[in-house]
Amino acid sequence: MGWVTFEVRTSRRAQLVDVTEKVALAVNQSGVAEGTCHVFVPHTTAGVTINEGADPDVAHDIEAQLARMVPKDAGFEHAEGNSDSHIKTALVGPECAAPVRGGRLALGQWQAVFLCEWDGPRTRHVDVAVSAL
Repeated sequence: MGWVTFEVRTSRRAQLVDVTEKVALAVNQSGVAEGTCHVFVPHTTAGVTINEGADPDVAHDIEAQLARMVPKDAGFEHAEGNSDSHIKTALVGPECAAPVRGGRLALGQWQAVFLCEWDGPRTRHVDVAVSAL
């Protein structure tokens, strides 16, 4: 299939954005019945993760906890002033994977795929590839 890329515009400095529908659409369009969906963001200050999507408080809690763990004003040396964003991306990671079953993205009942913005607002790119078994 190759990669499918879509854009996500974020509205806050730190924000988890549910991109599950767009990822699922890429899976459906791939024609792969059984395999793996790979999601990647080519950014050093944004990541991607799979976590609970049913309760928006979970995304808020993740944002808040990472802000406490890695505060913006911690005296980092990086001249651009966004070292906290780089560190949060290192913790979350730039990629995730999920199974494809019956031609559909096979997430758990409460799971969703999130773009994790740490240095917004920005326009981000999300790459999706689906590999057959």
